[in-house]
Amino acid sequence: MDIGELKASVIGEIDTQNRQLGELSQKIHDNPEVAFKEKKAAAWLAEYLEENGFSVEKGICELPTAFRGRYGRGEPVIAMLAEYDALPKLGHACGHNLIATSALAAGVASRKAVDELGGSVMVIGTPGEELYGGKAIMAERGAFDNIDAAMIVHPGGGNRVVMKTLACQNLDVEFLGRAAHAAVEPEAGINALEAMILSYNAINALRQHIKDKARIHGIITDGGEAANVIPAHTAATFIVRAEDDSYLDELKEKVISCFVGAAAATGAELKYRWAEVRYASIRNNLAMARLFRGNMKSLGRNIPIGESKMWGASSDVGNVSQLIPAIHPMVAIAPNSVLIHTPEFARAAASEEGFRFLLDAAKAMAMTLVDILAGPETLAVIQEEFRRGGGGKQ
Repeated sequence: MDIGELKASVIGEIDTQNRQLGELSQKIHDNPEVAFKEKKAAAWLAEYLEENGFSVEKGICELPTAFRGRYGRGEPVIAMLAEYDALPKLGHACGHNLIATSALAAGVASRKAVDELGGSVMVIGTPGEELYGGKAIMAERGAFDNIDAAMIVHPGGGNRVVMKTLACQNLDVEFLGRAAHAAVEPEAGINALEAMILSYNAINALRQHIKDKARIHGIITDGGEAANVIPAHTAATFIVRAEDDSYLDELKEKVISCFVGAAAATGAELKYRWAEVRYASIRNNLAMARLFRGNMKSLGRNIPIGESKMWGASSDVGNVSQLIPAIHPMVAIAPNSVLIHTPEFARAAASEEGFRFLLDAAKAMAMTLVDILAGPETLAVIQEEFRRGGGGKQ
């Protein structure tokens, strides 16, 4: 079987399983589960892989809803990454039901290529992408060791094969003050809410003096109990983002200074904790990206390779891309006016059109795997580009 016939075969396999894949995507969408609580989605995905001849290891990396499915025993090993966590209250407003389904479809279709050419395909279930960086945790625990390349496709409001993401880290902050009656003896109190508000204002002032692509944003999660009581406790969660780890470290110090100054001004006690997990910025593998783009074009989806400007969000795929060659294309399932993390995008993630677009992306991922398995020189080019960029474990 030549490469063209093999690509036609993997396309046909996805078309054959269209109905089952659609039902699974809808079931995940209709049963949204937030980060690290994706018990139903993880079980459904693992079961589907097992039914299609994959050996599946569940609860990997000490994460109950993470899994690894493998078909084949040889090398190279190419991984499709699945995400399936939902957003609190918004459900699948990031389209992770489609990400999971496309990874599954690409993995199952790739069996034909593995049977013909050797190597192995993995589908790795990566929980907790939203806010908790599940892939970062899994990367530290060795989930991506001995894997030669990885692919994942994200639904969006625009198309691009290569996209930049921001390094980021979460920050939890508390101020401890002293409660008092706000009218009878306010002078006896220490206002923790004032400390938080001063911090917000200081961060707003800081924004004028940070690099263009950097971002600082947050919410107050506890602002006090009653209007006639001086708040003795406030809490907030912030996210700090930057183009790279170096500037992120610099920016973190400036952000903490805003809170330290507010504590000094009000007399409130400051407590803070940076998240243990940091999202790394993504390193796109252009050699693999061009293969994916060519395969999408053959399916009638002529999407651009990417834009030079920064895409202002973060993904734990960045942590994977620091270890092995990886791509993270974005495929439009809605107009540009429909923004990710909105109810409108959640509805698009359940649409027939959205499902069709992501199935084409799954076909392109499987076809890219065919390209890699069919020619050892192709993988050599991908890995050489990765090495030139200084990738891999340090």
